[in-house]
Amino acid sequence: MGFSKLIESKTNYKIIPDKISKNLYKGACVKIKNSQKTFQVIGINPKSKVCWIREWPFHLKVNKTFSLGFNQITLLTLCSTSSSEK
Repeated sequence: MGFSKLIESKTNYKIIPDKISKNLYKGACVKIKNSQKTFQVIGINPKSKVCWIREWPFHLKVNKTFSLGFNQITLLTLCSTSSSEK
């Protein structure tokens, strides 16, 4: 992934809106509009500008995934294993 198209801010990377589809990848963790939680990308459809995400960290008992337009993603972030992120 080319970080030259991202703006670094500590461990987070603000995605430049017109470059989202080029910077997203399966397994990436993201922040989305109207939520403080972290989500993981589990699928991408670049033609329709939609991705499928699930809450991170992933819990085996909760398997809620949903689709989301690229325009709802605000931040590409590192996947933290810390449980304090809820």
